[in-house]
Amino acid sequence: MTTTPSGQDLAALKGRTVPVQDILDLFQVRVRDHRTVHRISQALTDAGLTTLPDFAVCGQRSNVDVVPLASIPAQADPADVEADETEEALPSAALPQRLLLGDIPSARRGLVSVGPGTPLAQTTFLMRTKGLAQVPVTTGMAQIHGVVTWGSVAKMYEAGKQPTLDNAMEKDSLPVADTRQEFFSALPVIREHGYLLVRGDDGCLSGIVTAADVTDRFEGAARPFFIVGEIESLLRRCLGAALDEETIKAVQTNKKPEHRTGQVSDLMFGDYLKLLDGDQTKTSLAERADANWEALKWPNMPREQFIGRLKRVKDIRNRIAHFDEKPLPQEMIDELTTFAKVLRAFVA
Repeated sequence: MTTTPSGQDLAALKGRTVPVQDILDLFQVRVRDHRTVHRISQALTDAGLTTLPDFAVCGQRSNVDVVPLASIPAQADPADVEADETEEALPSAALPQRLLLGDIPSARRGLVSVGPGTPLAQTTFLMRTKGLAQVPVTTGMAQIHGVVTWGSVAKMYEAGKQPTLDNAMEKDSLPVADTRQEFFSALPVIREHGYLLVRGDDGCLSGIVTAADVTDRFEGAARPFFIVGEIESLLRRCLGAALDEETIKAVQTNKKPEHRTGQVSDLMFGDYLKLLDGDQTKTSLAERADANWEALKWPNMPREQFIGRLKRVKDIRNRIAHFDEKPLPQEMIDELTTFAKVLRAFVA
């Protein structure tokens, strides 16, 4: 949970150049998401401070200058910038540069364990009923005596040993790490053992990361990114083929004139809507959007439904870019998949 430091601690940052990680540590933040970024930004604003560049879009090892808010020049005319334009920044700049074990939900979720005096039959019954492949044997979640796995139980019987908890435990070279360990460096251990016990900052077991957790994590994170990437690629192919540079420059109003490239590759989802949405607030863009839609030559595509879907994709894309720790709901993944299929049918 984000902790707000004292006004004195915040004032001490003024005029300093500090790593982004120092700011996150001050607020006791592990991973930046839209909630923690908002809270940190609000606390800095309340203290009359800001960072250059914005701490939210820098690597955690990057340095930022903490400067008085009043020293920042006025921004461009708000009428020329959409309210959610900042949400369109590419996620690669804002994502944490190091993924730690503690960033995996199961590493901090807690785990089921048994004491050293627990009967083996009770332990294996617990594993069956709760669908567990591993159960650590601990004293107070701090001292680890061993781990019971289905494999270790099978080895016990193969060796003809008495069916006791002590004989059924793996005891040597147990895979244990702490939440601050880099995630990718732990992958070989997870691959070898099938699991990794994780200790929290207090030294007690805080969770367990299994091979299934790794698969789920990356499937849930990577699949939506790839679908959105395909959607954007298809949109750019359509728009780039149908519209000229001047038309594209007309929606790059959030950029300085010399940076309005007229290149479809420089557009973002908000720009796609500006190009195609005939019901947008700004009349000049709405009128151009009617002509742009005609230029696409999609006679069988219902425009209103298409724009509605595109807005939903934009909202989902922003949620992905804000690296929400909760996995994307299946219905949102289905929306992305369906929209990608629709675009494929209209792109030669």
